[in-house]
Amino acid sequence: MLRMLLRHFTLLLGSAILMGFIAVAWVGPDQMKYEPEKVSRNTYEKPSPEYRFGTDKFGRDILTRVVYATRLDLRIAMTVAVVSFVVGSVIGAIVGYYGGRLDSILMRGVDILFAFPAFLLAMVITGVLGDSEKNVITAVTIAYIPYFVRLTRGQMLTVRTLQYADAAISIGNPSWRVILIHLLPNTLTPSLIQMSMVAGWAILDTAGLAFLGLGITSPTAEWGVMISDGAQRITTGEWWMWLYPGAALVLAAFAFNLIGDGLRNLLRLQ
Repeated sequence: MLRMLLRHFTLLLGSAILMGFIAVAWVGPDQMKYEPEKVSRNTYEKPSPEYRFGTDKFGRDILTRVVYATRLDLRIAMTVAVVSFVVGSVIGAIVGYYGGRLDSILMRGVDILFAFPAFLLAMVITGVLGDSEKNVITAVTIAYIPYFVRLTRGQMLTVRTLQYADAAISIGNPSWRVILIHLLPNTLTPSLIQMSMVAGWAILDTAGLAFLGLGITSPTAEWGVMISDGAQRITTGEWWMWLYPGAALVLAAFAFNLIGDGLRNLLRLQ
């Protein structure tokens, strides 16, 4: 058991950190005695027994805002990861199975999207759509769908030539069943690893958009928004305004990356 734990230590550590964040997002807001957007006269209060993480320029409790932001950022990250995984994998499986002109046209479009960094693409889409949570999810999801399209298509090009694929076709299965039931499940290993990485990137992209004034905006409690507010006070000594949301952001992204590395090692061993 010790060897197993050491072999999959990164996966276990990442999962433990992520479960901690999920617990905070699930029960944390109900335990807070302040509202995340409640303004008070206690501005720029240092961390104390009353305000564990201090207060910001509007007297809002930073601990409360960090906890509420955990729920929002995790919801965005997981939604982006799951939707881009599902949509990208299905598209990649279809074009990889049929090939031909459909494959050529779609993959040229994917190549065009890959010419732009995912964050830049998300920034452009968010600027066009607007700064709501729904639009941020849409923009970041669109930016990462091409990753899953390319991964699944490459795997499909391999598995569609194997004997079990010919056997599934020979007994009269329709194409949709061959793709979705027989072939697609055997192409998802790289995409599962990629999905955990995309969740981490989505958190960073969401915070980055908010930091630039796009995406989620103040007074909504979001890590990027809080870091942006705190960055304006770095030179004046209010370090708690950016430190705590920044630490939460880094730790959450770190957890998703640990899970991705652990999944890669686990699936490689199997």
